[in-house]
Amino acid sequence: MASREGFLTEEQREMLKIASQNAEVMSSLSMASSPKSPGPKSPGQNSSLVFEHNHVKAPGGGHSAAGGGVAVRHVRRSHSGKAVRVKKDGAGGKGTWGKLLDTDGESFLDRNDPNYDSGEEPYELVGSTVSDPLDEYKKAVVSLVEEYFSTGDVDVAASDLRELGSSEYHPYFIKRLVSLAMDRNNKEKEMASVLLSALYADVINSAQISQGFFMLLESADDLTVDILDAVDVIALFIARAVVDDILPPAFITKARRLLPESSKGFQVLQTAEKSYLSAPHHAELVERRWGGSTQCTADEVKKKIADLLREYVESGDTSEACRCIRQLGVSFFHHEVVKRALVIAMENQSAESLILNLLKEAADEGLISSSQMVKGFSRLAESLDDLALDIPSAKKKFQFLVPRAISEGWLDASFNKSSADDGVGPDENDEKLRRYKKEVVSIIHEYFHSDDIPELIRSLEDLGMPEYNPVFLKKLITLAMDRKNREKEMASVLLSALHIEIFTTEDMVNGFVMLLESAEDTALDIVDASNELAFFLARAVIDDVLAPLNLEEITHLLPPKCSGSETVRMARSLIAARHAGERILRCWGGGTGWAVEDAKDKIQKLLEEYESGGVVSEACQCIRDLGMPFFNHEVVKKALVMAMEKKNDRMLELLQECFGEGLITINQMTKGFNRIKDSLDDLALDIPNAKDKFTFYQEHAKKHGWLLQSFV
Repeated sequence: MASREGFLTEEQREMLKIASQNAEVMSSLSMASSPKSPGPKSPGQNSSLVFEHNHVKAPGGGHSAAGGGVAVRHVRRSHSGKAVRVKKDGAGGKGTWGKLLDTDGESFLDRNDPNYDSGEEPYELVGSTVSDPLDEYKKAVVSLVEEYFSTGDVDVAASDLRELGSSEYHPYFIKRLVSLAMDRNNKEKEMASVLLSALYADVINSAQISQGFFMLLESADDLTVDILDAVDVIALFIARAVVDDILPPAFITKARRLLPESSKGFQVLQTAEKSYLSAPHHAELVERRWGGSTQCTADEVKKKIADLLREYVESGDTSEACRCIRQLGVSFFHHEVVKRALVIAMENQSAESLILNLLKEAADEGLISSSQMVKGFSRLAESLDDLALDIPSAKKKFQFLVPRAISEGWLDASFNKSSADDGVGPDENDEKLRRYKKEVVSIIHEYFHSDDIPELIRSLEDLGMPEYNPVFLKKLITLAMDRKNREKEMASVLLSALHIEIFTTEDMVNGFVMLLESAEDTALDIVDASNELAFFLARAVIDDVLAPLNLEEITHLLPPKCSGSETVRMARSLIAARHAGERILRCWGGGTGWAVEDAKDKIQKLLEEYESGGVVSEACQCIRDLGMPFFNHEVVKKALVMAMEKKNDRMLELLQECFGEGLITINQMTKGFNRIKDSLDDLALDIPNAKDKFTFYQEHAKKHGWLLQSFV
């Protein structure tokens, strides 16, 4: 068998030994035959010596050479008996075995040969890449984070991270977790913050948290390429980490010294400090920015409700069921509890008394409000036709349950009236309204894509259905609430543009009333709908779309015991807070809203420059360059205020030029004068003759046709 130490058999080793000996003999003969005197030597001289000794035996035999007493290379003979001259290095000629260890091109190892030995196979060098531990860690972290976003299981995520080891790479985990959450919805952002708080001290130490966030700041410039609001989102993550006590407040100061002022990371730190951590009640604001730790999807809430009701039917423990309902923390979603409970009562006759007892107990404790109870019954009434397919007696049972609930005092008697109203046949304008809704959905989607306000206004004017303006407002905000902060900001800016241009204040009020009336339906898909609506209301007041008194009007227009009243109260609280204007303008991270705020500053500067001796044409060009024709009422307002303060009527020349060129429309001009009129009492505190001045400006405007005839 072949030796494992090489590729040669024992026979081959013996032949190699003989060849080595022959080589030594040939070398010695060559040296012996060479003349001492320098002279030409025949090339065949050495080889001829071999043939002079015909009686030579192989080295293994007992004969010695006849000549010099040394063994010489043996003569190879062909099968014909003729002597054949040996080739160089022992290679044979015709009829010989050939050179030692020679193999022809056709020779190969046959694995099916009984004498096959795997040791004869040549070795092969197989290349393999050297894996980087950090690369492996990165891949594992991405998988871990994706799984956590899918399951929401903090304990499993912590356990998986602990099993990964490589604690020196934990700062990278923080950077990766936050960067993945940034490009997702608020739910994932909230989940990322919750996970960081859970991992702090137990799995990841304070130094690693700080290092991870600093790595995030260093990569902020790259992140902004893919995520437009990256600066604000990272700032909010840092503020949340400070509020959650996993990042020391001093981190912001230390990191600022290490980053260049021109970097996005530096902007992140400024935003975190000024917009979030310096605001009054900033802890509550930051914690609820993404909906709070209780935020979950409607499907998750529905599943929890179904589970707790099933357990209640099995155990019959009313107090435990009420505790579970309270623990859900979704009081605006309790109508789902009512609806599902009633369906169970219809399906399972034996569970009926238990279910009714639970609903009565929840109503008596104030756990489920009257409006939520009515909403639950209303939703069930709307689905009775479908329910009857599975429960044939559904309608009959429902007609039995309603009077009983009213008589026991846990269902408001107004439900009967609303049910009767719902029985009215469809209006002849329903088809027209359906077409309008379909059209405006396409218009709104196009606006979210293009950010082209003038085009949207033209599209609405082409529809020619101003009576449905409140429906448009409702649809706009409902679609925006189910999208990212960018679209919410765009919706608020659009409302400001539509006001007076084609929407009246009454349209705005009626639109918000419709929104608040259907808020509970909206909450089926958007769990945090109540908070979002409060911000939209507050933003409308800050943008002068609604007056503060309009909030009171909206409250009176809402049905009694409507949950929308609570949303209006929340909006009032937001407006009454310190620095409310700045906070509410930035509640969705700026986006298009920053352009509005910047426009106000630019308008102020261009008017000051014009007032100090600027040229009318240049001022008009600056207004045109703003590219915000829907916001020109701000130019009118600021120009009139400046004219009152400076006692310089030169501003009227600018307004005349803008109106003459069509730069400022009659609607925008009227809106600007209306805004001044509404704020005259406040202006009079700083400008005693403000009312007299305004009367003069008003007459001048009417004389030159700047204002609508409806302006009084």
